[in-house]
Amino acid sequence: MVDLKKYVRDVPDYPKPGILFRDITPLLADAAALETATEALAELFAGEEIDVLAAAEARGFIFAAPLALRLGVGFVPIRKPGKLPYDSHRYAYDLEYGSDELQIHTDGVQKGQRVLLIDDLLATGGTMEACCRLLEKAGAEIVGCAFLIHLVALAGERKMEPYRCRSVLSYSGE
Repeated sequence: MVDLKKYVRDVPDYPKPGILFRDITPLLADAAALETATEALAELFAGEEIDVLAAAEARGFIFAAPLALRLGVGFVPIRKPGKLPYDSHRYAYDLEYGSDELQIHTDGVQKGQRVLLIDDLLATGGTMEACCRLLEKAGAEIVGCAFLIHLVALAGERKMEPYRCRSVLSYSGE
């Protein structure tokens, strides 16, 4: 088994002073680490009935596509405005300093489909909560949210209630 934490690089003061960035590019560059991460993500919701995976751009896409193949389900991309060419469901949400919007195609998920959301990292939970709300607006049932990394000190799981959140790696105090 590959020790995935060895492939997560700490980058202090990025993107601004006081932030410790968890850089997954070394993990992505190593085939064994990437395969181990994908398998570990698959195990988080093993045995659950999942119809489709969804992920927000961009790093969520990296894990969602191979994970969808591994689970034998489709993948629905969640995008920022202006990136999808077809009719879309939209969900606007507030950020700490402003607002943003997420979109999926209207035929991306069907009413009642069971969706597992994937992302590389759970920090404050704002974007993933918006993803859940968008998918529910489209009629989906949220199975849960799977993350490679959970930054425990930022308490994103509280914002994500009542959704089930599971992660492969967790970091406390940073």
